Amino acid sequence: MHDSQRLLDCIPRLRRYARALLGSSADADDLVQDTMARGWDKLSSWRQGSDMRAWLFGIMHNLHIDRLRSQPPACEPLDDTLPIPTADAAAGRLALRDLDSALRLLPPEQREVVLLVALEELSYDEVAALLQIPPGTVMSRLSRGRERLRLLMEGQPLPSPLKVIK
Repeated sequence: MHDSQRLLDCIPRLRRYARALLGSSADADDLVQDTMARGWDKLSSWRQGSDMRAWLFGIMHNLHIDRLRSQPPACEPLDDTLPIPTADAAAGRLALRDLDSALRLLPPEQREVVLLVALEELSYDEVAALLQIPPGTVMSRLSRGRERLRLLMEGQPLPSPLKVIK
């Protein structure tokens, strides 16, 4: 299989991750397009025999971070209450929508790790290499992200990030 075909074969997973990361199909498609363009330009720097998908996720991550740095921070009001899914036929869709909303409330560094491990099924070591952080940091962010998601999905209040010192 040619490297260009391997590059093209990664598009569906890149789109899925970008859509989960950004929420907007248009923004996700732009990020995937920029990732593919950079990947194509830098194809000679990809190491034969390594995981091209992880390499492209690294490119996507760097592009995403660059975009975040260049944009002013968005201010969205946090709503600590999520609708409780009902037992009717739409319960699955509502639960999925609630999960998507809860993911958006996670801090970006936790959301990235949760999506890479849970959605893209990357190992902790792969995520650590991709995000250029220690594996222990990956496990910590994943643990905090999962706990925060659980609280959000159960409609429980989030713990305050501030600690009282006596």
